[in-house]
Order: sequence, then structure tokens, then C-alpha cells
Amino acid sequence: MTDEQIEKTKSAIAASDRVPPDKKAELLELLGKLKPAIEKVAETHDDDAQKIRRFVETSVHEVTRKEKRPEHLNRVLRELKQSVEKFEASHPQLTSFVTEYSAVLSGLGI
Repeated sequence: MTDEQIEKTKSAIAASDRVPPDKKAELLELLGKLKPAIEKVAETHDDDAQKIRRFVETSVHEVTRKEKRPEHLNRVLRELKQSVEKFEASHPQLTSFVTEYSAVLSGLGI
């Protein structure tokens, strides 16, 4: 993610009243880990990295919106996980971070 994208995403989480404070800290930490992992993928698979970035941004949008749409969040998280599956062997940290990130968002009960 670009610095601008990551800051926008972090700001959305920090400002959200939909995300409990302890989960905010956890999500912000995970976003910090996701950024370099996505950048590593972008070195050889830029289109895939862009797709992953969009899913991360969309997932944050779904979590922070006022109107609950759990079916949308679940779909985005499923697509995010699918988008990193092919990198499981070559970029295991990305896969691990996305799995952890998805679990935290799913656990919010949105």
C-alpha cells in the first residue's frame, strides 16, 4: 500500500466508533505488517498486489461504515484470502498476516 493509502486506512480505523479500542490497536499493527508484505509481492506481481490493496481498503470501509453489512464484509474477506492463496509458498508472511487480519475483522461481529 502507498503511504497515503495506509495512512487513510489507519485514520479510518482510528476514527471509527465501530471498532473497540483494543481491536483498533491490533488492526493498526496488522496494517503496518501488511504494507511491506504487499510491497514485496508488488515487486514481481504488481496487479495482484493492487488487488490485495483494494480488498484491504474495502474491508476497512465495510468495518467502519455506520450501516452493518456483514455479508459484504464476509465476501470481501473471502476474496482477500483467495487473492493471497497463490502466494502461500512464496510469501508465507503475507498469507499469515491476511489470515490474522481477516480473523480480527470477522471477530468484530459486524
